[in-house]
Amino acid sequence: MEKKYWVPALEKANDVLLTISEQPSGLKLIDISKRLGINKSSMFSLLNTMEELDWVVRESDGTYSLGSKLGYIGNAFFKQFSLIDRFRKEASVTKHVIQETIQLAKLEQHEVLYLAKEEMPSPVRLASEPGKKLPAHSTALGKAMLAWLDEAELKALFQSEELEPCLTPLTLRSRDALLAQLQVVRENGYAFDLQEAVMGFCCVAAPVRGSSGEVVAAISCSMFQHEWEQKRELAISEICALAKRLSHV
Repeated sequence: MEKKYWVPALEKANDVLLTISEQPSGLKLIDISKRLGINKSSMFSLLNTMEELDWVVRESDGTYSLGSKLGYIGNAFFKQFSLIDRFRKEASVTKHVIQETIQLAKLEQHEVLYLAKEEMPSPVRLASEPGKKLPAHSTALGKAMLAWLDEAELKALFQSEELEPCLTPLTLRSRDALLAQLQVVRENGYAFDLQEAVMGFCCVAAPVRGSSGEVVAAISCSMFQHEWEQKRELAISEICALAKRLSHV
């Protein structure tokens, strides 16, 4: 079966990394070339590039081991699960205080990816299962993370003045409107979604920060619109406090 949009060079780099990982500091260029059936010239280019990127290290005896950049990426991979574990522990308390479902998500380009949620019993189940994505501009979670990007990054993500898709009649429709709202988010430290993702539901979200102060995720709680005015201040307070507890700052 043909692999559409496949990049052979990336597949080769992946094979090289797996081969080195099986025998670190044990294989030279010629060894890797023979094992993978890649000619020496191509292998030299691959390894040289990967060395420049700190993906691999060439030892003094000409053998190769994995580089520090892979350690950084691997650490980031496992830290996200640490965050989910901490979220489940902390949010299980917060959800009972607010009596609403709490959600955790991260930003992926112009979308939010839901990672976990602590759910309260409700006649309506929120469509925020782990693995689901929604447009960032339509959610409080998305705005809580987008607000900390610089203007150049935002304009790269939203290249058109018109925002799409529009999930409800209240979804933000222009980039200028989004940028103006993100300024308010930066000033307040939290974001709202007022029936912009799902009609009948309102939401507040706050950013979760890493050890260097960078925004790594966001948390939110959603509720029926008719409960919003009654619980709004409590939700803001509890979500901001939860975000602070989950942050490494």
